[in-house]
Amino acid sequence: MQPIKKRIVIIEDQTAIREMLALILGGDANYQIVGEAGDGQVACDLILEKQPDLLILDAKLPGLSGLEILRRVASKLPRMRTMVFSAHENAALIRDMLEAGAHGFVEKTAGLIEVTKGLQTVSEGGNYFGPSISRILQTVVANPTSANSAMGSLTKREREILQLIAEGLSTKEIANKLSLSAKTIDNHRTNLMGKLDLHNVASITRYAIEIGLIEAEQLP
Repeated sequence: MQPIKKRIVIIEDQTAIREMLALILGGDANYQIVGEAGDGQVACDLILEKQPDLLILDAKLPGLSGLEILRRVASKLPRMRTMVFSAHENAALIRDMLEAGAHGFVEKTAGLIEVTKGLQTVSEGGNYFGPSISRILQTVVANPTSANSAMGSLTKREREILQLIAEGLSTKEIANKLSLSAKTIDNHRTNLMGKLDLHNVASITRYAIEIGLIEAEQLP
């Protein structure tokens, strides 16, 4: 009798890495690749459409961050297991990803054996963390509060606008991207800045980098 394959969606913005994972895992009798995406905006719809057993999710993506994607889909797909595959080993980001519903976290510098081991553990209902991630988690446990904790007070829209502001988009550009009025964007901006006690774009950008929401290399 053929084993029931675990259905996987891969969300990764680097095409070579995404295709490599799909090629390797697609050749495993235990898995079936049912979807791939490299853009955060596309990812949410794809995940909800495919309803995979397993989600491999990059933490940093254009459009929406992996964290925001997980916040949007995890509660709607309670049986889905998620392994974060990322180059970003940031304590605040790891904590937020876990709170959002991630079950494992493997760094991109890990070898293939560790990646497949992590995926197998997560698929079987366990939690898995790469060696460097485990060390960082000790810090997370020892220091449960940080500047990033205020993120929890933001609405989904405010978090989305925070990321776009940090990426350098103007109010008009954000309004066009989200199909909202400039006044609405300004209201959200004022609210999120008040909640985070940030007072200008520069401080928003520093904050976004600090919590791992964007990379300095992403800035224009």
